[in-house]
Amino acid sequence: MYTFSNKLRLGSFIAMGLGFIFLVIGFMSAPSTVEEAKAMVAVHDDGHGGGHAEEAAESHGEEQGHGAAEAHGEGHDSSHDEHLLQQLQNRPWSALYVAAFFFFMIALGVLAFYAIQRAAQAGWSPLLFRVMEGITAYLVPGGIIVFVILLLSALHMNHMFVWMDPEVVAHDELLQGKAGYLNPTFFLIRAAIFLGGWIFYRQYSRKLSLAQDESDDNSNFVKNFRWSAGFLVFYLVTESMMSWDWIMSVDPHWFSTLFGWYVFASMFVSGITVIAMVTVYLKSKGYLEQVNDSHIHDLAKFMFGISIFWTYLWFSQFMLIWYADIPEEVTYYVARFQDYKLPFFGMLALNFVFPLLVLMNSDYKRINWFVIMTGIVVLFGHYLDIFNMIMPATVGDQWFIGLPEIGGILFFGGLFVYWVFTALTKAPLQPKRNPFIEESRHFHY
Repeated sequence: MYTFSNKLRLGSFIAMGLGFIFLVIGFMSAPSTVEEAKAMVAVHDDGHGGGHAEEAAESHGEEQGHGAAEAHGEGHDSSHDEHLLQQLQNRPWSALYVAAFFFFMIALGVLAFYAIQRAAQAGWSPLLFRVMEGITAYLVPGGIIVFVILLLSALHMNHMFVWMDPEVVAHDELLQGKAGYLNPTFFLIRAAIFLGGWIFYRQYSRKLSLAQDESDDNSNFVKNFRWSAGFLVFYLVTESMMSWDWIMSVDPHWFSTLFGWYVFASMFVSGITVIAMVTVYLKSKGYLEQVNDSHIHDLAKFMFGISIFWTYLWFSQFMLIWYADIPEEVTYYVARFQDYKLPFFGMLALNFVFPLLVLMNSDYKRINWFVIMTGIVVLFGHYLDIFNMIMPATVGDQWFIGLPEIGGILFFGGLFVYWVFTALTKAPLQPKRNPFIEESRHFHY
């Protein structure tokens, strides 16, 4: 039985505490008036060619003294200033949401990998099932937190989802056409269905897994196989819809038919990476003695393979949109090229170039510290991936990595570690009566 070390527990509490403080500071620092927003931008842009307020004034300076033109300029300035205020108010909310979704999607990616292993009746992975079940335990708190953020968005506590604003919809024909699907009530109902289905499968599969250890036949194993196969159908549909709802709809004028697969690839590789990292950590502490280098090698192969799959989807989505150059589609990438060069291209390097170079060699996949180091880089790269999906639509060019972003990572990272490793203490780390446990124990190549 795994024992949660006091050092790891203390570290997770410290991370949560610091993260909470940083997030509170971020929310308290957000402007409440247009004047405060303009002052913040002026300070932030000092030395960078002037702020937004100055640019707006210059762009309309020649119209001063001309009645109609001056009225138009004032109206434009007022609209611009209000938009700027909403962007700055969105920043702590967006930082909170990006971190909350990132750690939740890790658990969801692990759940998909776990269900695939169950449905495929894989022989190499049963020794890792308890690790996967421990990680997926985070679906409960992580899912509740994400749902609360979505609920608060529907209650107009922030402006991340512009289609939730009736005034915006009233002046936007495209959003009016999507109102049958994009409306707060149906949005929250779908979210509840998604989360309910995912959490139900995780809890029931875990129950069957533990019951199999005490059973004298394979009936629970067979039930788990059937539920896993059925769940994968549910998962493929709901994961795509979730990606449209929770991520793509922050920019409701843009869409991509590949987006569901793209988000899936990101969460899948992140989940597998965390399985590898937790497994290596537990083995280093004297647990999981029967897990060998071949198991780690296989996990690292999945990290490499899904990283290439992610790159294929990224390029397929980008190339078709960029080459077609249709204005309502290509603006998605134009905004990221103009205002997010470092996180956008940095994410591409971390998620493709780095795994390609370091995981190509088969021998390196068996070196534990090397897998951990690679995993940290890959996880940071996919955090930037979610950052690039959310921030341009919610905060525009008013982004930077500060206390809210760091606080979100610390708080949810600490909560994730605490919840996962607490779950790992609830049952023996090695299944007893899985029909393929002996094959997993002797897995070598």
